[in-house]
Amino acid sequence: MEESSKNDQELAVLVQSGEVDFFDILFNRYEAKIRRYARKFIYDQEEINDAVLQIFTKAFVNIKSFDSKRKFSSWLYRIAHNELVNLLKKKQHKFLPLFDLDVFLPRSFTDNKIEDSIDKKNIQKQVEQTLDKIEEKYREPLYLYYIEELDYKDISDIMKIPVSTVGVRISRAKKIMKDLINSNNL
Repeated sequence: MEESSKNDQELAVLVQSGEVDFFDILFNRYEAKIRRYARKFIYDQEEINDAVLQIFTKAFVNIKSFDSKRKFSSWLYRIAHNELVNLLKKKQHKFLPLFDLDVFLPRSFTDNKIEDSIDKKNIQKQVEQTLDKIEEKYREPLYLYYIEELDYKDISDIMKIPVSTVGVRISRAKKIMKDLINSNNL
C-alpha cells in the first residue's frame, strides 16, 4: 500500500513503530487545518506559526499515547485545543472569530449580484461581531462543527465534554447568534 493512501491511524501506527518519516504525511494533511483552528484563538501570525509547530512537536513526542482504535484527527485537535487554551491563559489573548459567512448563509444567497457583495460584507461583519459576543464555550464547538466539519463525538473527545453537551452548546450558540442578530444588539 502506498503511504499516501494510508489512513491517518495507519500512518500514526507506523510512526509509533519507529518509521518517523510518515509523520510528515500527517503534518501535511493537518497543518492547514490546525493553523486555521489556531487563528480562532490568537491574532499574531508569528504566534500562530509557533503554536502550530508546538502542537505538532507535542503530537510527535507523544505519538506513543495515540490509540489507533480512535481517530487521529480527534487526538490531534485535543492536543491543539490544550496548547491553544494554555497559550491564551499565558498571553490572555482574545478569541478571534473569523467564521466563513458561507457556512451560515447559502451560497446562492450570498453570490448573486455585485451589490450583494456589499450586503455580504455587512452581514459577515455582523456575524463576526455576534460571534464575538458569544461565550468561548459555545463558539468553539460551533467552529469545530461548522468549519472543521467534525462530528459531535469528535468534538466531545477534543473538548472533554459529553456528546450531549456538545449538541446543547451548538444549539445554544445558534440561538444566541440568532437572538443577537435579530435584536441588532451589536
